[in-house]
Amino acid sequence: MRVTKFEHAALRLDAGGQTLLIDPGSFTAPLNDLADVVGVVITHEHPDHWTTEHLDRILRAAPGVPIFATAGVARAAEGYEITTVAPGDAVEAGDFRLRFFGGAHEVIHSSLPTIENVGVLVNEEFYYPGDSYAVPADVTVGTLAAPLGAPWLKIGEAMDYVLAVAARRAFGTHDMTLSVIGKNMHRQRLQWATEQSGGEFFVLEPGESLDL
Repeated sequence: MRVTKFEHAALRLDAGGQTLLIDPGSFTAPLNDLADVVGVVITHEHPDHWTTEHLDRILRAAPGVPIFATAGVARAAEGYEITTVAPGDAVEAGDFRLRFFGGAHEVIHSSLPTIENVGVLVNEEFYYPGDSYAVPADVTVGTLAAPLGAPWLKIGEAMDYVLAVAARRAFGTHDMTLSVIGKNMHRQRLQWATEQSGGEFFVLEPGESLDL
């Protein structure tokens, strides 16, 4: 399986000639080579994680592809066929096995409503938490896509999260709100946290991939 990072939170996983897309949102450039897409995961309803433009582009290339998302996304994406998922659910998209964890978006501020968020575990190997610090229970995570920067993120908490997951490999995502200097600084902090359990941290720029 190969994971490719795109701008901000968008991720692409390829295995056996099939593609799974996760969180193509408003900070992500249009994606190409979509004919082999067998599933789309949207972790929550914020526009930096999905847009109608991305969904339309995907559905034109891969008509009828299933979209797995929270009930909040289903309400926001009226007119699209959404398969709602929640923590504890397990589904398949082509040859990809997906399990969902978490349940709530991290708090940005008490004045803002709490929304649903799901983390997704792919093929018992790759985990992406969306906008949360949800640790998948009873799972040995091989590769973690760890958030680098967000209105809800404090780098010390992100470091504690990486320490708690203790993945063998990790790389940063959710990073378009950071300057180049800030991004590199946060990567260094998460690299330290990854290495504490013997893991390896990778720096991926948009379009770069990691073989799992």
